[in-house]
Amino acid sequence: MPMSNISRRRFIKTVAISTTAIAVGSQLTGCSPARFLHGVASGDPRQDRVVIWTRVTPKRRHAGQESVLWVVATDAQCKQVVGAGIEKTDASRDYTIKLDVTGLQPGTTYYYRFHSQDNVSPVGKMRTLPEGDVSQFNLAVVSCSNYPAGYFHVYGEIAARDDIDAVLHLGDYLYEYGDGGYATGDAAALGRVPNPATEILTLADYRTRYAQYRSDPKLQEAHRRHSFICVWDDHEVTNDAWRDGAENHNEGEGDYPSRKAQAIQAYFEWLPVREPDGGDRNYIYRQFSVGNLVDLYMLDTRLLARDEQLDYANYFTSSGGFDAAAFQADLTDPNRTLLGLEQRGWLQQQMAQSGATWQVLGQQVLMGRMNLPAPIATQQISFSQYQQLAYLAQTNPGALTPQQWAILQAPSIPYNLDAWDGYSVEREILLETARNLDKNLVVLAGDTHNAWANNLQTVGGVNVGVELATSSVSSPGLETYFPNENPDALAAGVTQIIGPLQYANLQHRGYLVVRFSADECRGEFRYVSTVKSASYENLAAYAQDVMSLPGADNRTVIVL
Repeated sequence: MPMSNISRRRFIKTVAISTTAIAVGSQLTGCSPARFLHGVASGDPRQDRVVIWTRVTPKRRHAGQESVLWVVATDAQCKQVVGAGIEKTDASRDYTIKLDVTGLQPGTTYYYRFHSQDNVSPVGKMRTLPEGDVSQFNLAVVSCSNYPAGYFHVYGEIAARDDIDAVLHLGDYLYEYGDGGYATGDAAALGRVPNPATEILTLADYRTRYAQYRSDPKLQEAHRRHSFICVWDDHEVTNDAWRDGAENHNEGEGDYPSRKAQAIQAYFEWLPVREPDGGDRNYIYRQFSVGNLVDLYMLDTRLLARDEQLDYANYFTSSGGFDAAAFQADLTDPNRTLLGLEQRGWLQQQMAQSGATWQVLGQQVLMGRMNLPAPIATQQISFSQYQQLAYLAQTNPGALTPQQWAILQAPSIPYNLDAWDGYSVEREILLETARNLDKNLVVLAGDTHNAWANNLQTVGGVNVGVELATSSVSSPGLETYFPNENPDALAAGVTQIIGPLQYANLQHRGYLVVRFSADECRGEFRYVSTVKSASYENLAAYAQDVMSLPGADNRTVIVL
């Protein structure tokens, strides 16, 4: 309970609680964290508040209600208490504790911990957002953490950094597959077999899977040391989810809306995400303002309003041809949406009203145009084979067969219709909004498990902003679909073919650090050499490219 704006009776109660907390804090020797097996976490920082989280492991299966003392202080020993209280939890919340600590000071570091009987949690560290004139703000950006796919070294690297103001998690915090499913081939050898062993479908399943992920010490440490700002993608429910269904929700798996609702309940139980105004947990999009420097808009491009993904397979005719006219008509349908009219209107209004230097979209999927020659995108031919044909066309065109010429003359198409490329009209609306408002636009993305840096261009080729997309924490990337290709050569070739694309890494797991200042946004890609071994090396980015934003002040984005 904050120390401000409370009644005399509640003030006396809070003082008593705080005194107890200080007394407990001075006698920690011999106390056990055994009831806090999933660590602590903080999230959704604002200038005057931060959400704090933990879970109490019940002593028995049907333990009833548990009471937990929480303490917030200005020192790491939690002796200079500024807030404290008692929070109750039970099985209806999976024994998680989550509360919004208010009455805090902007731009200030705080510490927090929880007490349950003779058990004391680790001490967490959190920081409120600054206000007013802000000279620097640094974000770590992560996505796609797949427990059975490999070790969470990336979280460990982020936990060790002292130059991060907050961590953005852009979704796929966990994966729904069971043992034998996607990316589980090495799970047994790594000691990371999914729990439960089957695909997760029910509230109990999702809770069990979150508990397994949050048992990872490196993920726990990242949460303990940094406040997270999170949004979901598809695997928090199931693969390629959209508003009314999903690719990986199949016959015999029950009602999709029920599964989605249970997955969302578990998400809000286990992550330090603030409860939405109005109480409807489907509405997770929200804004964070960092003084006059950054306005960050966390968007839901997945569960709230997304129309079903297009599928090339649906446009092949019985004669084997491709109905390009029908595909183009569906792709350019003006009613087709990722965000929905309500969320899109909210974003446009917030951007129009914002006076911050940087307008930043934190969202799941790639916004940049990622068009590849159709034979490559549909995996009819390898990238290296395509390059060989292109070279032959330049040096000895007479040697090409009609079939080979047809391959080279095939149009370029989006390689991923699950991304903004499958919702091109709405993308154009957002880009034109940023252009007309003359905003410095930076889009952050995840989802693909690889790292990218794109210039964001309108259909007319006008540069409007930049996109920085992080690699995955552990999920395998595009390189697994082209196992016979040299990943460096593939990245170089893709960058050459896709005009707006400035940088790609198609082989390493990692994260992104984005540094904002008044004059510059600096994106730094960082990688680990492997997630398949307990030992690894740190790797820096492979490229240095400078991209200029088209705003009136011509601010610069530097990719390192």
